[in-house]
Amino acid sequence: MKHIENIKKIFSKNFVESPLLESFEVGKIYLSSGKLVACDPLITNDMKHFTTEFPKGNFSVLLHKERESNCVAYAEIIFSNSEISDWKLATTEGQNIKDLAEEEIFGYPVESGMGCFMDVNTQHNLNELEQKLYHNKGVDFMGIYEEFFHEYFFDENGAIDQYAFLKPSENHPGTIFAFETGYGEGFYASYIAYDKINAPVKIVTEFIEIS
Repeated sequence: MKHIENIKKIFSKNFVESPLLESFEVGKIYLSSGKLVACDPLITNDMKHFTTEFPKGNFSVLLHKERESNCVAYAEIIFSNSEISDWKLATTEGQNIKDLAEEEIFGYPVESGMGCFMDVNTQHNLNELEQKLYHNKGVDFMGIYEEFFHEYFFDENGAIDQYAFLKPSENHPGTIFAFETGYGEGFYASYIAYDKINAPVKIVTEFIEIS
C-alpha cells in the first residue's frame, strides 16, 4: 500500500514540509462522542463512523492545498502532539484491511465535489435537519445543499472559500467541517496516526497524492 508510505513521509512530523503543498490551520472541529465520520455530506451522509475511538472535544483542523492547482490535497485533524509510532488505513465496521488487494483502499465516494469530517452525533443532526426541511417545505425543498450548505460557500459575488464549519443544530455544539475535494469526484481514503500506546494522534484524508 504505497499511499500509506507517502502519508508517513509527509505527515509524521508536527509540520508538513513540502514545496508542493501550502498548509493552513483553518479552525477547530467539535467531536461530542469521539466517533468520527468522513463522507460526502450530500451523497453518503449515512456513512458509518470509523472503528477507531477518537478523543472528545475541540481539535485543530488543517487543509493542505496543492500549490499548482490551489486544490485541497489533504484534510487533517490533530488530536495530540505525541510522537507517531504507526499509521493505519482508517476503516469502518465490517472492513478488514486483509481483504484488500495491494493497491486497493477503503474510503468514501465523492460525487458532489465536497467531503467532510463530523462526529456521528452531528451526522444525526444533519440528517434530522434534512428531514425537517423536507417536511416543512414539501415540493419547495431544493435539497440539503441548496437549503443548508450553499450559503457557506457562495454569496452574491461568487465563491467565498473552499471550506466551511457548519452547525446543523442550534441545540448541539457539534460542527461539520466541509470542504472541496481535490479535483472533484473520486474515491478517497483516510489514514490514522497512532502513538506508542495506540492512541490516535491525527487523521488525514488524501484527495491528491503528493509525493
